[in-house]
This record gives sequence, C-alpha cells and structure tokens, in this order.
Amino acid sequence: MKKSIVVLTGAGISAESGIKTFRDANGLWEGHDIMEVASPQGFKNNPTLVLDFYNQRRKQLTTVKPNTAHYALTSLQNYFNVNIITQNVDDLHERSGSKQVIHLHGELLKARSSMDKNLILPWNKNIEIGNLCSKGSQLRPHIVWFGEDVPMMDKAIEITKKADALLIIGTSMQVYPAAGLIDYAPKNIPIYFIDPNPKITKNNYNNLTIIAESATKGVPIAVNSLIDIML
Repeated sequence: MKKSIVVLTGAGISAESGIKTFRDANGLWEGHDIMEVASPQGFKNNPTLVLDFYNQRRKQLTTVKPNTAHYALTSLQNYFNVNIITQNVDDLHERSGSKQVIHLHGELLKARSSMDKNLILPWNKNIEIGNLCSKGSQLRPHIVWFGEDVPMMDKAIEITKKADALLIIGTSMQVYPAAGLIDYAPKNIPIYFIDPNPKITKNNYNNLTIIAESATKGVPIAVNSLIDIML
C-alpha cells in the first residue's frame, strides 16, 4: 500500500501563478472591506456588489495557469497516495493533474443555492441577480464566508490523522480552523513547512523541516526530499 502524503496549501502557492492573495496589508480585498464581500451579511446588504466581486475573481482565474509548485505536487502521485487540502478557491491543483483535492473554503467554479447549502452546481460564468436554483432561491458563490461552517473540515481532519508525512505550503497558519489541522497529524511524522516568511518554529513540532522559500522554489526541494526518505 502506498504511503499517505497530506498537503495543506494556502494563498502563497496560487500567488505565483498571478492570483492575488487574500487581502492586502491594509486589510482590504480589492479595495473592499473584507466583510462587505466575504460574509452572509455583506451578501444580504449588497448582493450585486458581492456577485460582481466573485465574477471578477472567476474571470481572472481563466487568465492564469498552474506553476511548478502545483506540478511538483502532482508528481508525488507517482509514488504516494496524495491528498491536497487547500484553502484556495481556484482550480489550479486540479488543472495541474492532482486527483484528490479538498477545498476547505469553497470553489470559484461552483455556485450554490442561497436556501440549501447542499445544492451545488458547476458554474464557470457570471452569477447574476435572477439566477435561481431549482428551489427558486438566488444562486450565490460556493465560497465559505466568515461566520459560516467549514463543511469539509471533518473529512480533512480524518485524512490528516492518517498521514505518513505532511507538507504545508504558502499559508500563514493563522487562519482557523485550517491552521489547526497540523495538530491532528500523527506525532513524529515528517512535516515540511514551505513559506518565504515562515511563522512556525521547530520547537513546537518534532521532525519539522522549514524551507524558507517561495512555493515554486521550495516545493520541488520538499518533494525530492520526501521521495528520498519515504521510499
């Protein structure tokens, strides 16, 4: 049986493909207060603004491509059972060939019912006011907004508990509940943390390797190391 590699990715891996990171240093996202465009209340207050915001993000997604970090992770599938747990809402992992991807915070290329959170549709065009689900309610982006449950979290926890190695890439480890996944990993498994400004120390975890590089530089290093020590 192939060993299990679990990969947790954040905005840093997509940023190198040209996707803007979650928010700027001033706390704004594309000039908007985050709660205006990423909360149920924001959608209730101004659905047109919110739909347009995600329509623009969806449009941008068609202009970017996976980078070498995405493809390096794909290559791991030749040797291991690889599960990617991502905080990103883009499809770059899938486009690079990754087979098992869990999106904790939703997906830009899906829409869902405002009435029934389990009624989810593939969606690659604009969501407009008046686009309704089969139950007659307005469609909204399939994005986990602030204050909403993270429906895939339980599945992510179960997968992490069975990991033989863990890679953490391009995430600040400051956004919960995703940041808490590291604590579910079995003790003493190899953990690689790849980020140009790592906010984690070796004191907290056994067998932690910190690679203070961008994803495109650091992930291939981690992948080669994993293949060497795990096979």
